Amino acid sequence: MDPLIQYSIPVKGLRNGIHQFDFQIDRSFFDNFENSPISDGDIRLHLEFDKRPDMFVLQFDFEGTVRAECDRCLAEINLPISDSQMLLVKFSLEEEVDEAEMVYISPETIKLNVAQYIYEFICLSMPMIKVYDCESEAVRPCDDDMLRYLSNSQEQEQEAPAEAEEEEQESKEEKPNPIWDELKKLSNDN
Repeated sequence: MDPLIQYSIPVKGLRNGIHQFDFQIDRSFFDNFENSPISDGDIRLHLEFDKRPDMFVLQFDFEGTVRAECDRCLAEINLPISDSQMLLVKFSLEEEVDEAEMVYISPETIKLNVAQYIYEFICLSMPMIKVYDCESEAVRPCDDDMLRYLSNSQEQEQEAPAEAEEEEQESKEEKPNPIWDELKKLSNDN
């Protein structure tokens, strides 16, 4: 049996108009996608399905958290995500190439499984930098040892350029530049 069958919408049996569907996305959903960048989550998804005679308009609205590794301290965090995406489904008897926001199906299609679209929209909603304001949480998930290590490393990096700059300044003061000496001689000759 298909584990994603619950994400199939019986399009043949629906009358024209707007229909509402709600889904809860969790670990069992992401387990069905090989090499998924997301392994676990807790996401509430609301799908507004507008069935029209010539097409379907699907509006996906979701909000929740996904398990991710914090890019700041490397601790496992519940990263908040939310997004809203629209998908147009048009009918075609010929094989058409799907586009980013438009897919083509046969007019004889009985069920439309939206699991792949849900998965793609959730993956696209993941921020490039996986951090969030965890200071407001009662129990911070941060790896304090890693944050202390990073803090010390940054302080050392900031001190190192200042010391190097001082050494460079001292070496300039100690060694006279022969070019300037020759130019001074030229100006004194006049």
